[in-house]
Amino acid sequence: MSRIGKKPVVIPSGVSVKLDGRLVSVKGPKGELAWEAPFRISVALADGGNLIVGRGDDERQTRALHGLSRSLIQNMVLGVSQGFTRALEITGVGYRAQVQGRKVVFSLGYSHPVEYELPAGINAEVDKKQTALTLTGTDKQKLGQVAADMKALRWPDAYKGKGVRYAGEYIKLKAGKTGKK
Repeated sequence: MSRIGKKPVVIPSGVSVKLDGRLVSVKGPKGELAWEAPFRISVALADGGNLIVGRGDDERQTRALHGLSRSLIQNMVLGVSQGFTRALEITGVGYRAQVQGRKVVFSLGYSHPVEYELPAGINAEVDKKQTALTLTGTDKQKLGQVAADMKALRWPDAYKGKGVRYAGEYIKLKAGKTGKK
């Protein structure tokens, strides 16, 4: 039995869960998310306001999906109740970002500004220096994908560290030609 999969998903107050066959819909103060469970995975509402995730057999793939399904449902519940955030830092002379409506406009050392259209459900804020970007949303997977797409616009340079990185990410810099010490 999966250690993660057999834990019940606790539903906080203010969050409602609707089960329709294999479709799990979660609605809370921050929004609404839906997900369809895989074929051999069952989701049931227990008598304490908890969700129980079960599996139909002990095949390898089903065992792997058991814990994954429970984690995805838990992330949906956390997303609609609390939300998720992801912070990015922009390092480099003249590198900055601005939010203009549903677009984030980056100046990353290219000959032109780079515009990134935010998908539905994801919001962005930039600090006063325009070097720290905070993304918020209810869908953890979509939020992580948007952050990765923004980072891919200009990967951190291996010699000076210029580029877009996750907040707190450590970049090991190379010494360069002169052999700096």
